[in-house]
Amino acid sequence: MSEQGERSRGHPLIRLPIVGSPIGQGSGGVCCPMFSGPERLMVGSGEFQFINCTASCTDPKRIVLETALNKTLLEHKTQWKLFKVYNISKDEELLCSSTCGGKQETKVFHITVFYPPKQVLLTLSPTSVVVGTLFTIECRVPAVGPLECLTVTLLRGTDILCNQTFVGTALSPQDAVVTHNTTAHREHGLYNFSCEALMDLRSRGGGLIHRVSDPQRLEVKEPVPNNPMGTIITIVVVLPLLLVTFVLLYRYWLWTRHN
Repeated sequence: MSEQGERSRGHPLIRLPIVGSPIGQGSGGVCCPMFSGPERLMVGSGEFQFINCTASCTDPKRIVLETALNKTLLEHKTQWKLFKVYNISKDEELLCSSTCGGKQETKVFHITVFYPPKQVLLTLSPTSVVVGTLFTIECRVPAVGPLECLTVTLLRGTDILCNQTFVGTALSPQDAVVTHNTTAHREHGLYNFSCEALMDLRSRGGGLIHRVSDPQRLEVKEPVPNNPMGTIITIVVVLPLLLVTFVLLYRYWLWTRHN
């Protein structure tokens, strides 16, 4: 299914890299060493990650992935092993090690847990307005982190009303809220309002995660016109009643004084 199809349904798109892919062969048939330094990875809370441990020699004595997390060996060859690490709920360090010619080689994978946007909640307040009056559009993305990787966009149809990229370095999950106040126009009732959340983790070794709210429709009403004739009729009817009431009260007051 295409990425566009996934986005239209509002499901997140999460790309998890396979770290340290199986080694290739050079022109001379010599494998490429993969232990070049630490690797930093972003993994969604509670998700999994593929880790490939690769030796730099053709006949390693052992290849091991050291971690306290649950892991499964998916595939292996002489020079590499592919693992799947499960239920990652906090920041972790994983260690790949191998022994080549009596010398130990290691590579550290630093895993940072992030909290992807799982819900995007859009609210129109009020949902029914008169042309020319103010209404509020609020978009809430619960429990996301890091916020500095998140951009929230408010849309009317395909037109962007508001676009906000958050700042902050906290990795713990927080609610992201964007509020936009605007004046109701007749054409507002012709379009759906929606909210998009985009988390961009590419600079941290992750991918793009996209989520869209359910669409909301605003009911726009025409203002009630003034009715001068109705005002005149009201005055003509009410005024005599008030006069009669006043006269009756006055006569009653006079009667009580003489009795």
